[in-house]
Amino acid sequence: MPKVDPAIFKAYDIRGIYPTQLNEETAYLVGKALVEYLKPKNIAVGRDMRLSSPALFESLTRGILEAGADVIDIGLCSTDELYFAVGKFGFDGGVMITASHNPKEYNGFKICQKEAIPLSGDSGLNEIQEIILSGKFSTPAKKGSLIKKDVTDDYIRHILSFVDVKKIKPFKIVVDAGNGMAGLLVPKLFEKLSGQLIPMFFELDGSFPNHPASPIEPENLKFLQEKVIQEKAFLGAAFDGDADRVFFVDEKAHMLGGDIVTALVAKSLLKKGKDATILYNIICSRAVPRVIQENGGKAVKTRVGHALIKPLMKQYNAIFGGEHSGHFYYRDNFYADSALITLVVFLELLSEENKNVSELVKEIDQYYRSGEINSKVEDIPKKLQEIEKLYSKGKIDHLDGLTVEFEDWWFNLRPSNTEPLLRLNVEADSKELLKQKTLELLNLIRS
Repeated sequence: MPKVDPAIFKAYDIRGIYPTQLNEETAYLVGKALVEYLKPKNIAVGRDMRLSSPALFESLTRGILEAGADVIDIGLCSTDELYFAVGKFGFDGGVMITASHNPKEYNGFKICQKEAIPLSGDSGLNEIQEIILSGKFSTPAKKGSLIKKDVTDDYIRHILSFVDVKKIKPFKIVVDAGNGMAGLLVPKLFEKLSGQLIPMFFELDGSFPNHPASPIEPENLKFLQEKVIQEKAFLGAAFDGDADRVFFVDEKAHMLGGDIVTALVAKSLLKKGKDATILYNIICSRAVPRVIQENGGKAVKTRVGHALIKPLMKQYNAIFGGEHSGHFYYRDNFYADSALITLVVFLELLSEENKNVSELVKEIDQYYRSGEINSKVEDIPKKLQEIEKLYSKGKIDHLDGLTVEFEDWWFNLRPSNTEPLLRLNVEADSKELLKQKTLELLNLIRS
């Protein structure tokens, strides 16, 4: 029986430390099992700049080819470019070799099937794990072929199709690629835009010599923030390692939450077509549904998690979906997320509004947020019941954990998928109320 660490099979991908948890043998078996599960004619494979990605690519593709499927090698790319390739060219599936924002010793596989629909724990990854453990693989009539295909120019054209390029003003923009895949794509995108690009850490380097490519952590934005002030730039943007997530800072170097970007992108897209449905996850600010409704759209709240939002977008025929975590999804991008589409849509909105980023944010964001606070809890169901009872006068929702809404504040408390943790998010109309309610809830959760 093959030895594969079960801990590498996560809720949304396969990921672990190289080479102790995840190695060439793992990659080979994942390749074979994926073909066994999907029964595809072909699989597109892309990879990021991590030091172990070339070795994992060789083993993964060997597994796919031996199992009888063709490999479409799209080379070094971003995760959203891999999804685009699968959707645009009708491939039967795709694998992105990446560990996204994780530290340098990690690597992994993000996998999708036809139409760029992601595989998650309960929609394919568990089955792939079972096939590997069983060791039962079919013998194909013949091996597959390796075909190289460069899709970058097609992807850049696709990104720009979301905006009127002529409208975008020549802003001065600082971009921090974090030595990740944005360093390859952003220069090609800016060849078509009339802005002044100030690049930071564009050299592809899987050792991440400058800072971790995880812009959701405020400490990883400090280089970008300093550069924005120093250059008197209009906007700063930071990408994660596989360039499928983006975070922005305004001209004063203040970070914009993913939920506020969701609201602003929604505003931009709704200018082009009213009555559209837009999805946002449950821990986004109240500003998000308000902006969607004020601009003639229909707001639909979802649970947290990117594998959950994509099928719902299809179900609702939603034009756009946003998460607080910096993932932004587009119907016309095969319902997949794209950080680069978000960047150009945001630039188009800023060009039309003729305002600084901070002014635009101030117009829509009148709330104060705690950010996500984690607490270790032994008996999670009991604690959730206890807190629901104490706040029973509010409007209660069980869409994802426990959400309780009051007129001037609300909170969401939900369990982690992987650890004995409760995650708390609080939003209030004033700083004082936010502080009071956050402390009150933390005392209850941790007692």
